[in-house]
Amino acid sequence: MDATFVQPTSLSAGLRCRCPRCGEGRLFSGFLRIAPSCERCGLSFAFADPADGPAFFVMSGVGIAVIALWAWAVVVFQPPLWAQFATVFPALIGLCLATLRPMKAWLVAEQYVHKAEEGRWASTGVHGEGGFAFDRRKACGG
Repeated sequence: MDATFVQPTSLSAGLRCRCPRCGEGRLFSGFLRIAPSCERCGLSFAFADPADGPAFFVMSGVGIAVIALWAWAVVVFQPPLWAQFATVFPALIGLCLATLRPMKAWLVAEQYVHKAEEGRWASTGVHGEGGFAFDRRKACGG
């Protein structure tokens, strides 16, 4: 294992769907399945959990762009309904599928760069802790 690599930017690693640490190993083992680890530098991808974020951002961005373009084209060209269906649905589906992998890879790279992890409670104390709280457990003798 050669440890002489330059860490890529998260955007570069994401657009190329590569490891966020070395920028060379493949991030995916399937279309959207994240590999267990990088075959180049050995980084475990166990930290990666973008959840539904990529799908939300892709559907929102592509949806807004395609629908805005469609609305403009309908006003300007007034195409028949069959032509609208023949262009809008393939554009929505195709662009969503084309951008989902890079978006997921970019979010995984951002998680790596910012050392993101599951949220933790800072305090398990009483709400309003700090002298202003009324603890009913103590008041009731419990």
